[in-house]
Amino acid sequence: MPQLSNFDEIYQFLHKRFENEKEYLQAVHEVLQDIVPIYNANEAYKSLDVIRRLCMPERIIYFTISWMNSDGDIEVNQGWRVQHNSAMGPYKGGLRFHPTVNLSVLKFLAFEQCFKNALTGLPMGGGKGGADFNPKGRSDRDIMLFCQAFMRELQRHIGANTDVPAGDINVGAREIGYLYGEYRRLNNRFEGVLTGKGLEFGGSYVRTEATGFGLIYFLEAVCRAQDSVVEGKTVIVSGAGNVALHAALKASEKGAKVVTLSNSRGLLYNEQGLSEADITWAIENHNQRDNILLDMEDEGMGKWQADETPWHIKCDIALPCATQNELDECDARKLIENGCTMILEGANMPCTDKAQNVFFDAKVTYVPGKASNAGGVALSGLEMSQNAMFSQRNAETLDEQLQTIMNHIHNLCVTEGKLGGETYINYMKGANVAAFRKLADAIVAQGV
Repeated sequence: MPQLSNFDEIYQFLHKRFENEKEYLQAVHEVLQDIVPIYNANEAYKSLDVIRRLCMPERIIYFTISWMNSDGDIEVNQGWRVQHNSAMGPYKGGLRFHPTVNLSVLKFLAFEQCFKNALTGLPMGGGKGGADFNPKGRSDRDIMLFCQAFMRELQRHIGANTDVPAGDINVGAREIGYLYGEYRRLNNRFEGVLTGKGLEFGGSYVRTEATGFGLIYFLEAVCRAQDSVVEGKTVIVSGAGNVALHAALKASEKGAKVVTLSNSRGLLYNEQGLSEADITWAIENHNQRDNILLDMEDEGMGKWQADETPWHIKCDIALPCATQNELDECDARKLIENGCTMILEGANMPCTDKAQNVFFDAKVTYVPGKASNAGGVALSGLEMSQNAMFSQRNAETLDEQLQTIMNHIHNLCVTEGKLGGETYINYMKGANVAAFRKLADAIVAQGV
């Protein structure tokens, strides 16, 4: 029987224990390909089994949320908090409320979060959490009641120096406010235990915009490395939530022509490009509308195409900003055929592994979300530091810091992602290796 390689041995160890957790295994497989050679070359990493320790969550908290809705009926939901790795700081990562939330999704997100947070250079570990609660169509009071019940279970496991959750899908400023209010009442403490808070109670300027804006700041860095500019480029964006809309807005401000937005029900296409006014209108109204893209069509801002995705549209740059595995191999081939030369992820792992291979084979620029969408958690880290000092920085200062952090991440990716003497930069390898070195060194320094 042939001897297994390190890669095979480690991956099979994880696959055997978590064979039904496909998203988690996909994320681990993607990273292992790049970091195993670094692991093999460092005796300290090997002797302390750093890879296995980094792949396995330090702690997983599961709880049941039994709550009474505003009609007096009892509802029962499931909740989780995956506290993946704290070697570099308190666990940090969002909370997601969505019926598709399960342990595999949260483990993949928490694992990715460790690498993303390490790239920012800020002292943050990685975690993720959420519940299978669906807030769509629910009253504001029901959402408040659920958030309060959720926090009653979660609050005993978090703290400003232990675990600092933030928002994610379906957890925005409103939900963070309800969660924080319940935490404060239960613990009699005003502290930075959550990020994404309102400006009136410890929140930070630029936090709402940070993930989308940071994505475009990273895109600018990529363009500079290729002696190019964002201005004049045709950009397709998937998604119609916070990240997608702010990425579209900043791209438009930089002179790009943003021609699409999308959601799970279809696509809005404007061949001439959405204006800054169009996108600003969507940002101001999307939380109050059932389908903001249909409303945009009604306002004359584009044409709605039901059950379509953006990937068949001719473009220079693609920004997948919706959800995991939304862009598959066929979509990737269509993008390449239509002349797309840059793909930067605004969502977490939106490109399947086969789609990634298409991009690598074609030698087009592909940037994983752990690098390109790190702006959101970077601002969360800056909010944590403001809370610790009981201060609040102005928007201009924070935007400058965000740009500095995204340029820093880009430089790390370039340093570790150059393949020999080639000019092509493997941003996936660069991000994975740069983050792994930071995480592994922290783990080694602290022993077993």
